[in-house]
Amino acid sequence: MSTYTVPFVIGGEERHVDKTFEVISPDTGKAVHRCGIATDADAAAAVEAAAAAGQSWRDTPAAKRRDILLKAAEVMSDRRDELAQYMMAEVGAPRAWADMNIGLAVDMYKDVAGRVGAIEGVVPPVAEGLTSMVLKEPYGVVLAMAPWNAPYILGTRSVLYPLGAGCTVVFKGSETAPRTHHAIVSILTDAGLPKGVLNYIVTDPAHAPAVTESLITNPSVKKINFTGSTPIGRIIAKLAGQNLKPVVLELGGKAPAIVWEDADLDLAAGQCIAGAFFFSGQVCMSTERIIVHKKVSGAFQEKLLAKVKEAYPSTGDAPILVNAQSVDKNKKLIKDAVSKGATVINGDVDATESSKTRLRPIVISKVTSDMDLYKTESFGPSVSLIEVESEEEALRVANDTEYGLTSAVFTENLRVGLRFARGIESGAVHINNMTIHDETTLPHGGAKASGYGRFNAQTGVEEWVRMKTVTWRN
Repeated sequence: MSTYTVPFVIGGEERHVDKTFEVISPDTGKAVHRCGIATDADAAAAVEAAAAAGQSWRDTPAAKRRDILLKAAEVMSDRRDELAQYMMAEVGAPRAWADMNIGLAVDMYKDVAGRVGAIEGVVPPVAEGLTSMVLKEPYGVVLAMAPWNAPYILGTRSVLYPLGAGCTVVFKGSETAPRTHHAIVSILTDAGLPKGVLNYIVTDPAHAPAVTESLITNPSVKKINFTGSTPIGRIIAKLAGQNLKPVVLELGGKAPAIVWEDADLDLAAGQCIAGAFFFSGQVCMSTERIIVHKKVSGAFQEKLLAKVKEAYPSTGDAPILVNAQSVDKNKKLIKDAVSKGATVINGDVDATESSKTRLRPIVISKVTSDMDLYKTESFGPSVSLIEVESEEEALRVANDTEYGLTSAVFTENLRVGLRFARGIESGAVHINNMTIHDETTLPHGGAKASGYGRFNAQTGVEEWVRMKTVTWRN
């Protein structure tokens, strides 16, 4: 095990604490390093540092903020190999997933750098004898919380959009990927971000509820963003509501992919496999339900299974999940479905792999609404097949979930695709593309229990400014 311990960053200085925990690699099962355990006192110090830096950062010209973000993109690109190793060690990510994370985060820096000077107020017409203007001002201190599964994408966006808008940030990183998240702070420090503008702490699961509550209730924290599971999102939202603080939430999903009778089945099969099993299905946008028209169900299944076997052969190690509990959860959901009449058509839920953190892709058909798998987010390498015969039935099944993050439709008829797009209750619909789709120019967020508010694009920047009306007598 490395002797390295991930530090906090408070007021621009690294802080080491006495109490630490091990960070375990899901690939090897061994500790890769340690990380400090933040207390309420550390959380308060981080907020205090962010508040102290607030006025100076708010007054920093947009051009200077832009240049820091552009430099961060350069620094991140130059450190690509180092950054990828952190992510691979901590969360078991394949190099391709690490590279995709780093590439999109670099694009984010460049995109937001170009937007910081585009925050504009207005001068609306008002009553005779008066003039007015509406300003857009940074909220102040923002609490940002991001998960482990796409740590560079989700961690970067959690701090980047508030920073671009002129806010200072306390970043509570994931205990599963603390060094990866620390690297985000390191990148911005190397790029010239002033001390105290971005502060970083991590804690262990035992202390997380108390530390998180202390951060949310701190009077200096003005707005919050959280990306993670819906159950934890509900707790965050409740605490924020009790303290009358706005929050941006991007939570869980149960993404449907509708394969219609006129679909290009080869395209649909390939995209559904990618959407379902990329990074072992540990993506909030993963395809969890394939809703296929009965007329093409047989032909589609053949192509789907061929694609699975091509992409995920039975030889060699199975894909890695972040921990054994995730594997157990997926197996339990599959076994419950089978006990109620579903059929596994690819994979073996009882297979013994090289470690308890591995599971090969499972495709299961004849899934019905009385099965736990029908509505529970698996967050793993399993996907359900559900047959339908009409557009109305397809929409009913697609919307029969508390979630609404993303979705996909496969059809050669754009009119049909757009009808589905208007009817699906989700934050995004991708026609003839997989459910996993994230670009800096596209607002990203969900509906229903998948959260509210948006990251990305100009909308993502303007989440972090509030309007102030000013009037004067002529």
